[in-house]
Amino acid sequence: MKIQQYYLACLSHASYMITDEKTKTAAVVDPQRDVDQYLADARAGGYAIKHVFLTHFHADFIAGHIELRDRAGATIHLGHRAEAEFACAKMREGDVVEFGDVRLEVMETPGHTPEGISILVYDLARSRAEPLAVLTGDTLFIGDVGRPDLLASIGVTADELADMLYDSITNKLVKLPDATLVYPAHGAGSMCGKSLSKETVSTIGEQKKFNYALQPMGRDAFKAIVTADQPEAPDYFVHDAILNRKERVSLDAAMAKTLKPLSLDEVLGLEKSGAQLLDVRDGIDFEGGHLRGALNIALSGRYATWAGSMLAHDKPIIVIAEEGGPGGGDDPAAEAVMRLGRIGFDNVAGYLAGGMSALAVRDDLVERTERITAPALAEWLAGKRSDAGATPIVVDVRSEAEHAGGHVAGSLNIPLTHLDERIGEIPAGRPVVVHCEGGYRSAIAASLLQKLGRRDVRDMVGGYKAWLAAKLPA
Repeated sequence: MKIQQYYLACLSHASYMITDEKTKTAAVVDPQRDVDQYLADARAGGYAIKHVFLTHFHADFIAGHIELRDRAGATIHLGHRAEAEFACAKMREGDVVEFGDVRLEVMETPGHTPEGISILVYDLARSRAEPLAVLTGDTLFIGDVGRPDLLASIGVTADELADMLYDSITNKLVKLPDATLVYPAHGAGSMCGKSLSKETVSTIGEQKKFNYALQPMGRDAFKAIVTADQPEAPDYFVHDAILNRKERVSLDAAMAKTLKPLSLDEVLGLEKSGAQLLDVRDGIDFEGGHLRGALNIALSGRYATWAGSMLAHDKPIIVIAEEGGPGGGDDPAAEAVMRLGRIGFDNVAGYLAGGMSALAVRDDLVERTERITAPALAEWLAGKRSDAGATPIVVDVRSEAEHAGGHVAGSLNIPLTHLDERIGEIPAGRPVVVHCEGGYRSAIAASLLQKLGRRDVRDMVGGYKAWLAAKLPA
């Protein structure tokens, strides 16, 4: 038997395919929505994907269970507490799926969600008594545990889930053999916890030594520590958690409808009707010239997470990208639409045909964003640039915790996800310079401020890292 991990860095998401050589059977756990890689690997190895497991209803991405059911004929398996619109096999504590040398045994581990399960993986050729690995979903991470506070909006309190999580960790997972491999569903960068490791595999023994949440403590102490200082969850999480329960269209069907070229006139008409303009080029290219009113979220960063945080899932989205081959793997527009589909944003109206070349004779529609270096900003703040006008307002769009760890003196801290609602805190009539840690979020922020009508906006190149690198006071 073999366990293959697939790691999607832009969503910090790990999925798994477990294969058996005797029966040529495969099971996929927590798949991403674009499932071609699992199908291709199964074909290459001569396996049939007969099972797909969801450890829980994920909030940060749309899982590919519907796609694997439709394209491979796989049976969908869920924890018995899961309430879904689609047909599925409900699995209780101790229930088993076995094929050849592989035994998959369900362990109910609620806490991140009520229906959460972990999957014990036995290699029967090695041992029938002790599991080789446990796929822990979002119950246990490397260095952390799943946050229990995401479902308050749909009727389950953080306190109730923290109680469940304590029992799942202390009465079940920590009692597994120390050598049991731990394969979680997320890694560092995920908003499903607060201190996830960059490592993507560990052991129960290592986690008992080094994971803060697995240290011996009482229930109340555990609940206090796992609920404290959790990062703010993106708005789209509730949308995805609900959509993962539903019968829905497949990603291929959604893209066939949404990936269509639009003329500039069509784009402008849709924008007037409320469509959202999304420019997915790198910040430096966007700031050199972009369609007025567009929001910049570059494909080169944590695109899906920020798109889900900054865009509405119930209003049309128009993608503006570099030109590429139509529908191919080198087509940035297709990549942008597919990655929106990964988080359930199937509300794309199309993409601007020709990209920015469509505006070649419409300079009246093109807007630019000025960039400023950290040393130049420092001189301006010190009053040493008489040519630059009034002293600027520096807006730090990092999180409150990042800002508290060190910042430009006098800067106004408004986290990016709150910039729209708190724009009134930025004094009018003065230049604005935005920055983040490295430049990705500030490009989004600058584009949002311009979209909201602020004209004298600059983006600090390289962010706070550049400020510190220039040895400027903080």
